[in-house]
Amino acid sequence: MVVSPQWLFTLKLLTALGCGLAAGVFFAFSTFIMPALARLQAPQGIAAMQSINITAINPLFMIALFGTALACLFLAVSVLFKWQQSGAVYLLVGSLLYLVGTIGVTIAFNVPLNDALAIVKPDSSEGATLWTRYLTGWTFWNHVRTIAALVAATLFTLVIANSEKI
Repeated sequence: MVVSPQWLFTLKLLTALGCGLAAGVFFAFSTFIMPALARLQAPQGIAAMQSINITAINPLFMIALFGTALACLFLAVSVLFKWQQSGAVYLLVGSLLYLVGTIGVTIAFNVPLNDALAIVKPDSSEGATLWTRYLTGWTFWNHVRTIAALVAATLFTLVIANSEKI
């Protein structure tokens, strides 16, 4: 399959934007959403986060998050066939950072925490104990995926900025 330079440029641009969008969403959670929820009493914080976790599963967010992952996967595989090109390392590292540091972390850490929170009763003692652990653990892993998505967006942007050389 032959991929036109314009199509590849567009894919890189959309991937950089997708990584930046994911980084922005995660940054918002790390910097003000989770701190705001932590200020609430456990039952209110749990109920709010349970609601957020339900509404986060929507077509637009899923396309942005996982569509970007598919683009990263395509770029990572395609760069293996053009390893000698300038910027290939940035494309591969950016793709792997997003796939492992954003999607992998989400699946391995944030989703299981969300699943545990989904079944707890907000006003139970079990809920209060879980909420304390959830705030710390979920936010830590959210910081990781924020940084991974931001660095990936930066690497893709550097490739685009130097695209006349790539």
